[in-house]
Amino acid sequence: MSVVTRSGTGPVDAPVVPPRVVRQRRMRPGLLGLAVLLIALGGLGAAFAVTSVRATGTYLAVARTVEVGRQIDADDLVSVQVAGGQGLDPVAADRLDEVVGMRAAVGLTPGTLLSMAQLTDDPLLGPGQQQIALGLTPSEVPAKQLHPGDKVLLVTTPDRNSDSRSPGTRFEATVIEMATPETNNVVVYLALPNRDVPAVVVLAAQKRIALVLTKAA
Repeated sequence: MSVVTRSGTGPVDAPVVPPRVVRQRRMRPGLLGLAVLLIALGGLGAAFAVTSVRATGTYLAVARTVEVGRQIDADDLVSVQVAGGQGLDPVAADRLDEVVGMRAAVGLTPGTLLSMAQLTDDPLLGPGQQQIALGLTPSEVPAKQLHPGDKVLLVTTPDRNSDSRSPGTRFEATVIEMATPETNNVVVYLALPNRDVPAVVVLAAQKRIALVLTKAA
């Protein structure tokens, strides 16, 4: 007990105020476990994000334009390294030998990654078809460049030795390839139904075939 003095009086006894004790909050075990779990998940998420960004793979990309139906050549492709790649399905660079020789199912644009969905093993010459070659002058070709897969119509022209003016016969065909030799002629390779081949060959020998482009690949 302490002694307190008053003015003009002697010392008197007074009670001492006890110190205030602050109670410590107890951490609930459940909340503590939840906090630890959230911290762990955050760390795993950050690690996954960093790994995804930094992970790289070597894939095949298109180096030059490839038309629909044309066979893939090794020079058409180039190996590139791509970071991440989530959501993509590019062809790995080590599958180059597998890809070469396949045909483009769609037009391939330089600078884009190659996917197997863009390729096909199906030949342009289908069942029940035969291939013929037509030698034409540049003015007889309906486009500056015909591409594999283009749909064309072969129309017969009138026979100069006949007075007949009946409409020309039409034959549907698919372009397989177009070549330009050193001569002035253009060679167009076409896929035709077996039944039309004999007639078209005879008409081509008589120079009575006109080529019309109906649908570009």
